[in-house]
Amino acid sequence: MQQEPAFEYDTAFSRNLGWVTAEEQQQLRSKRVAIAGMGGVGGFHLLTLARLGVGAFTIADFDTFDLVNFNRQAGALMSNIGRPKAETMAQAALDINPGLKLSVFPEGMDPQDPAAFLEGADLYVDSLDFFAFEARRSVFAHCARHGIPAVTAAPLGMGAALLCFMPGGMTFEEYFRFEGHDEDEQALRFMLGLSPAGVHSRYLVDPSRVDLAGRRGPSTVMACQLCAGVAGSQALKILLGRGKIVAAPRGLVFDAYENRIRRTWRPGGNRNPVQRLSLAVGRRRLAALAQRPSPAPSPHTPVEQVLDTARWAPSGDNSQPWRFTVTGPDRCTIRGFDAREHDVYDMDGWPSQMSVGGLLETVRIAASGLGLRADIRRIDGSGRDLLFDVGLASSEETPDELYPYLRRRTVQRRPLSRRPLTLPEKSKLEEAVAPGFSVLWLEGKQRRRMAAVNSRTCKLRLTIPEAYETHRKAITWGTGSSEEGMPAGSLGLDPVTVRLTRTLMASWRRVDFANTYLGGTLIPRLELEVAPALACGAHFALLGHTAPRTVEDHLAAGAAMQRFWLTATSIGLQMQPNLAPLIFSSYAVNGRAFTTDRKGSEQAQEVSERLRALLPGRTLDRTVFLGRIGAGPPARARSMRLPMDRLLEP
Repeated sequence: MQQEPAFEYDTAFSRNLGWVTAEEQQQLRSKRVAIAGMGGVGGFHLLTLARLGVGAFTIADFDTFDLVNFNRQAGALMSNIGRPKAETMAQAALDINPGLKLSVFPEGMDPQDPAAFLEGADLYVDSLDFFAFEARRSVFAHCARHGIPAVTAAPLGMGAALLCFMPGGMTFEEYFRFEGHDEDEQALRFMLGLSPAGVHSRYLVDPSRVDLAGRRGPSTVMACQLCAGVAGSQALKILLGRGKIVAAPRGLVFDAYENRIRRTWRPGGNRNPVQRLSLAVGRRRLAALAQRPSPAPSPHTPVEQVLDTARWAPSGDNSQPWRFTVTGPDRCTIRGFDAREHDVYDMDGWPSQMSVGGLLETVRIAASGLGLRADIRRIDGSGRDLLFDVGLASSEETPDELYPYLRRRTVQRRPLSRRPLTLPEKSKLEEAVAPGFSVLWLEGKQRRRMAAVNSRTCKLRLTIPEAYETHRKAITWGTGSSEEGMPAGSLGLDPVTVRLTRTLMASWRRVDFANTYLGGTLIPRLELEVAPALACGAHFALLGHTAPRTVEDHLAAGAAMQRFWLTATSIGLQMQPNLAPLIFSSYAVNGRAFTTDRKGSEQAQEVSERLRALLPGRTLDRTVFLGRIGAGPPARARSMRLPMDRLLEP
């Protein structure tokens, strides 16, 4: 039987030598570190300091591991579900150094009397839950009274915020000023005190996940591991008595997402005038959050879950031309409609039909993500409405690879990278629409020709009253998101032009006057069409094998469009649809009246001629979708979607 290898301290930690001397390594071996909390950061603190060669620990935690811990905690493994955190992490540390001297508090530290927990500690490393304010105040106060250095490294976003409280220096209470305040105020003071710059808040994509009332917030494993490295480095300096310590009121914030490091200094802590101003702003934001409407209840039945995801399908001007009727836990009816009577962009309803086709494909993809198959059958509708019966059934097929991107897909109207698309990128996109459709790429000098087409189309759109009415209803001013229509921030205009456009669009008379006497279309054409058309990887035309004529053709085109768009998102490309030239060209080709403005009809004819010259042969007749694509960041402002209760019909 093979003998287990013997543990040798000097060999196990020999690779630390060079950064520490042999004598300092033995000094670390003689030290005891107390760590309260073995969850998010505590487990990483313990394992990091154990690998540093610290010889003794006192650890405490009353909780057990659960699935909700898996995104960030060192001991969160399937084999550890239900096991006590303190005992589990103690065993993990002993697997690193069997010679450790461990004192374990499986019932947690007594917040009223932390003396037993901190007995013999050379250093306290704070790892308590963010909201454990009373316990934190108690343990830091004990450390201050008994001359125990204390380190806190808080995981914020994808970074770490560090503060050290040294014997004889500023205390925890002197810095944070918790005394006399309720828990919400303490949470605000703790957050702003740790990270006065608030770097992490800039990339919080879903503020609704911050739930102060429920004492929950988002977290990342990167932040927890960064905390262990930052706190471990300070611990080394404190335990060995060398190096400069970042002691309160000075702090350190490192954010790996923002690629920034900030050294903070708040004399007086939260009593500092700058900090008091930040607290006042923070209180107003908390009050605004408290006024938010309660989130809609989470969907429960399979069909509700599918529809809740599928409603994020794209539609022209975010019109969302669909409504749902739930007829059972795994069955519903989808009604698609069009706006041809009052929307100049919805020629004969086919743009809306494409949107509905994109929705149906999204239903299929969303169902696959839940391990289901969506069986969709068109049934008779009344008038121009399209009705579909949707049934869900269990499926053993793997989820569609596009499922994770259903909510991430956005429209990017701002300039993109001019980097040409790579052959693998093109192949992936072409495969996404096969076998029923193909892609025609318009690159290089063709971008300039497409910019000219778009510029003329934009002039047409901005000078006919029929389009003005559509724009007036579709644009939402003064917001970065909108459940209906498009937020002004997503249009691609600079802030000055947005304000001017908002003023002009108060009435058609103003728009017409600006267009006639002030050259009103020039700046919008440059910002909305010319600059983006030139700044992209390519333009593209999505082609059917035959010219689309039936509702089924347009539904199929919408499905192909959605798969193309989602595939672009999945490989890190941004996209902007460009149906307007195709729509106005169709009006001209078919001799259809769409405006009372004679010049508008002439401009549509010019757009059609230029587009046909750009697309070879009879390609224009088979074109079902146009757009531009390229590398670049996703849009910051985007259209949202109507809540489910407004999309449901009896």
